[in-house]
Amino acid sequence: MKKFIETLKNIWKIEDLRQRILITFLFVAIYRFGSFVVLPGINPSMLDKLQSQTQGGLMSLLDMFSGGAFSNASIFALGIMPYISASIVMQLLAVAVPYFQKMQREGESGRKKIMTYTRYLTVGILLFQAPSYLINLKMQAGQALASGINWTIFSIPACFILAAGSMFILWLGERITDKGIGNGISLIIMIGIIARLPQAFIQEVGSRFTAITSGGLVMFLVEIIILYAVVCASIILVQGVRKIPVQYAKRLVGNSQVGGARQYIPLKLFAANVMPIIFAQALMFIPLAFVQYAAPENASWFVRSLLNHHSWTYNIIFAVLIILFTYFYTAITLNPTQMAEDMKRNNGFIPGIKPGKPTADYIDTIMSRITFPGSLFIAFIAVMPALAGLLNVQDAFSQFFGGTSLLILVGVVIDTLQQIESHLLMKRYDGRLSPVRIHGRGGVAAYYSV
Repeated sequence: MKKFIETLKNIWKIEDLRQRILITFLFVAIYRFGSFVVLPGINPSMLDKLQSQTQGGLMSLLDMFSGGAFSNASIFALGIMPYISASIVMQLLAVAVPYFQKMQREGESGRKKIMTYTRYLTVGILLFQAPSYLINLKMQAGQALASGINWTIFSIPACFILAAGSMFILWLGERITDKGIGNGISLIIMIGIIARLPQAFIQEVGSRFTAITSGGLVMFLVEIIILYAVVCASIILVQGVRKIPVQYAKRLVGNSQVGGARQYIPLKLFAANVMPIIFAQALMFIPLAFVQYAAPENASWFVRSLLNHHSWTYNIIFAVLIILFTYFYTAITLNPTQMAEDMKRNNGFIPGIKPGKPTADYIDTIMSRITFPGSLFIAFIAVMPALAGLLNVQDAFSQFFGGTSLLILVGVVIDTLQQIESHLLMKRYDGRLSPVRIHGRGGVAAYYSV
C-alpha cells in the first residue's frame, strides 16, 4: 500500500501526466453524462419494456457495450460500435483490395486517408442503424413518446441526433488519445462495460443471499475465486509472448564497429486480440437481426437455440467461429514474409535459420503452433459466461467472467498502465519507477506489428 501511495504521488508530480489524466477523467465524465440524456420527446420513466429486453440474451451485450445508453434511449444509444464495425470492414478491405493495400503502405498519409474513409463508412452505418434502433424503440416502448408527437416526425430528427451522438463519442475518443492517457476508443468501451459492474454485483449478491437454493455465502465466494482465476489467466494470455532470437551482423561505420546486437521478435500468444470474438459475435447476431421483429416462437429449434447464448448449440458454434477467426485475423495482421525481408534488409538473421524464405517459413511455423492453443484459450474465455450460468450466476454478472468484456478490460488496463510507465520513464529520477514497473515487458523488440 505504501508503494502504491508513493506511485500516485510520483504520477501527480509530473505536470504533463497529471494534465493528461485529468483531461481523460473530464472526457469520460462527459461521455457518462451523455449516456443518461434521453432523446427529446421520450419519457424515461416509461422504458421498462425496453430495459427488460436488454436484461438477458444477446441484447444485453449491445446494452453493455453502450454503457447502458441503449436501454436508456439516450442520445449515445448507438455507442462506439458503428465505428468499430467500420474499422473492421476497412481492415478487411486493406487485405483484400489492392487500392487499400497500396494506401496502407503509404505510411502516415495513407493512414489518414484510411481514417477518413472509416469515418465516412461509420456515418453510412449510423444512417442504417439509427432507424433500426427507433423501430425497435417504437415496438418496445411506443407509449414513451410524448402525446401529440407523431412517430414519423419524431424519427427524422432522432436519427440525426443518434448519428451525431455516436460521432461525438468518436470525437471524444480521439481527443482522449491525443490529449489524455491511453487509447480513447478502448477506454470508452471499457468505461461502458465497467458502468454496469456495480449494479450487476449488487444483483448477484442479492440473489445469492435471498434465494434458498442459491448456496449463500459459500457459492458467492466460489464465484469470486473463479472470477479471480479467470482474470489472472486473461492477464497471462494478453501478456504472453514467444520470443524468437534475432542476431544482427557486425559492420564498420567509419572507424567504429556497430551491430552485433542480439534482439528478439515478440510473437504474441494473443496476437489477434479481441477481434475474433467480435467477428464471431457479429455473425451470431445475424439470427437476432432476422427474428427480432418476428415471433421467435415460430422459428425453428435451431434458430431459437442460437437466440439463447446459454444453449450448447450457440456456444459450440461460437467457439468454432472464434478458433477460425483467430487463425484468419492472425494471418492478415502478421506477414512472415515481410518480417523476413525486414530482417534481411537490416542484416539480421535467426540463428540456425537461413535468411529469406526459410526464415519466413520458420516464423510461420512458430505462429501456427502458438495460435492453436491461443485460439482454444480465447474460445474458452468467450464461453465462460455461459458456463457461469450453470452455477446460477445472474446474466449481468456472468458477462464479467469472460468474453469480449473481460479481455477488453484486461487489455485496456494493461495498455494504460504501460503508457503511464512510459511517462514516468521519461521523467525518471531516483525511486520514480520502482513501484510501478510493469512486468513481462523486458528486453528490446526487433519487430512490432500493429
